[in-house]
Amino acid sequence: MTEQLIDAMVSLTQIMEEESERLARGPFFAELPEIATVKLRLTGQIEAQVARMKREAPDDWADKLSTEEREELAEASRGLRDASTVNAQILARQIELSTEMMGAIAAEAQRLTGTRSMTYGACGGLGGMDAPAPISINARL
Repeated sequence: MTEQLIDAMVSLTQIMEEESERLARGPFFAELPEIATVKLRLTGQIEAQVARMKREAPDDWADKLSTEEREELAEASRGLRDASTVNAQILARQIELSTEMMGAIAAEAQRLTGTRSMTYGACGGLGGMDAPAPISINARL
């Protein structure tokens, strides 16, 4: 009953560990989109399996597990939790770095293009307004 659930959890743990390891070495690698797709698929399988188990025994599906199944499920859950924590931290840092880099690129583009406009106000002061820098991003990975 829990065999498919545990297999999906172990597979997701391994995928997350591989992704974390590769992201720690560099910000991008060619298989990154494929890994994201696999993670989504495995997460869907886990959710579907848990939902099926809850439908079959809404209140006590976990109580029906043997001691061995319960231990395997607990071990798989702990492994998935640990891998998820590390993976989330690495992905959050990658997003932060990307955001910082895009901000720096936009600031430099704005500085180079001189898109700040100055206007003379009614009281004699100059007011400035920064126009957005003309940046095009290729979002295809």
